[in-house]
Amino acid sequence: MDNIKELIENKNIKLTNSRKSILEVLANSSKPLCYEEIKISINMDKATFYRNIIKFEDENIINSFESNDKKRYFEIKKSNHAHFICTNCSKIECIHEELNFKLINHKIENIIIKGICPKCL
Repeated sequence: MDNIKELIENKNIKLTNSRKSILEVLANSSKPLCYEEIKISINMDKATFYRNIIKFEDENIINSFESNDKKRYFEIKKSNHAHFICTNCSKIECIHEELNFKLINHKIENIIIKGICPKCL
């Protein structure tokens, strides 16, 4: 619970039971999750879920991205890192190694790398 309170501290957000439930699931996951994976752990309608997700994104609490399976994936914003998405099996991996490139006059917020994972090679 303290970890969840830290996430929303100094944000323009009230900690409701719905918001707490979503954040707990995301905070306890080691990988990004889509709505279908999150709804297994919480009892919430889709509209309430996405209304809260939009608020979290507006307040810079979570990151989200779309995979090649056309699903949106969410994770707690901890550190900037890239994601590898297998174009064969759609597995998503967080890449925490530093990628050494820069774009002049740009701020990079998210990097998605697509290719074939070792399992599918």
